Amino acid sequence: MATAAAPDSSLLSLLYRSYPNVISPDATEPDYLHATPKIFSQTSYGEAEEADVKQWLNTVSGLKTALAKDEKPVLESILAQLNTHLATRTTLLGAKPSVADVAIYALVAPLVEKWSPEERTGEKGYHHIVRHIDFIQNSKVFSLQIPEEEKVVIDVNDVRFVPQPIDPKEEKERKKREKANAQNPEAAAEKPLVVGQGKPGKDQSKAAEAASAGPPQDQQEGKEGEGSQGSQACCCSCCPPPRPQLSTCVSATSCALSTTPMPTPSSSPPSTAVTPPGSDNTSLDEETGKTVRTVCSGLNGLVPLEEMQGRKIVAVCNLKPVTMRGIKSAAMVLAASPRVPEGGDAHAGPVELVSPPADAPAGERITFQGWSEGEPEKQLNPKKKVWETFQPGFTTNGDLEVCFDSSAVPAVAGQDKPAIGKLATASGVICTVKSLKDATVR
Repeated sequence: MATAAAPDSSLLSLLYRSYPNVISPDATEPDYLHATPKIFSQTSYGEAEEADVKQWLNTVSGLKTALAKDEKPVLESILAQLNTHLATRTTLLGAKPSVADVAIYALVAPLVEKWSPEERTGEKGYHHIVRHIDFIQNSKVFSLQIPEEEKVVIDVNDVRFVPQPIDPKEEKERKKREKANAQNPEAAAEKPLVVGQGKPGKDQSKAAEAASAGPPQDQQEGKEGEGSQGSQACCCSCCPPPRPQLSTCVSATSCALSTTPMPTPSSSPPSTAVTPPGSDNTSLDEETGKTVRTVCSGLNGLVPLEEMQGRKIVAVCNLKPVTMRGIKSAAMVLAASPRVPEGGDAHAGPVELVSPPADAPAGERITFQGWSEGEPEKQLNPKKKVWETFQPGFTTNGDLEVCFDSSAVPAVAGQDKPAIGKLATASGVICTVKSLKDATVR
């Protein structure tokens, strides 16, 4: 492959081929550090991110030296650090592209090409580096001009070992070390390892802690445990069971979303989103001070990754979390799809994410008009099939508005409620989809 040339010439050649308007063909020592905002002009970068790019370019230099001198311990240490860093990020900065990603690709892709399946995705393999290389060479975000025959051949279905989830305490300590190194450039410069400030929340925008689409409900049913924290039902045989209330069951929230592919090849990307303060199954992002949660979705291939990045979505946040490929998924993103006959493939048609109003603050509770009284249960009991009871009423109308059609939910028949309630913010602004009319929402 073309990138197997000397690292300097390989990177320069790749940048010139891909971005001829930015990198001059006569350049021998281009200013890589300041090339990022020129190449990715539609993306803004803060001072901390610029510092991260500089550190990663220093790491590329250290990695190049280790390769030239065949310093295997140093090489393995750098690769391990890189692999850990990418475990919760799509790119080195989290979700934003940079020249540092391209530099890592030019230097590491030839290594990945030579790795055995065990070295790639075995128990001691570099799963996240392999995923990063595959993403960089194929992503429209980077648009690298690499002929198909020169790309690293990666079989996304050949995963020899599924890594365990990162221990939260260890990850927190690692972030502290990164922050300390970032604040002490002299100490960081002594090491050939980069420790970026990009956290898995803001840039990835915190891409392993946030709200994307939750797993299909059929995946939840078999894995969810017990225990709703809501009101208790009467246990005597003389009383009919209380009818569930939509307002106390479904807790929908406006979230700011960021997405990244799974740490191991999969159809489900984990995402990061801002969520209501004080919520369960969340964590506090130290840099932004916002509460975030992680979820996994089955939307890869149905909704373009670029379309999910950095946008606002509506997520149901009180379903019981499930663990998918070692990642705890703690929400479900609402999306619309065409109705299909019973037994049909629900994922065969187009899928569109439900969009809250553009000015809806992340973390704001969203409810169906006329069905909004009461506080939602903190966590629904999966054994009571509450989501399955209400979901058939979730729909879109001819104006592309998301609604609750009570006629489709026998459990609420006879209640003194509107037949149709539109999904809206407290100020009354309606949530919508892009183009799917009379579609099902789940």
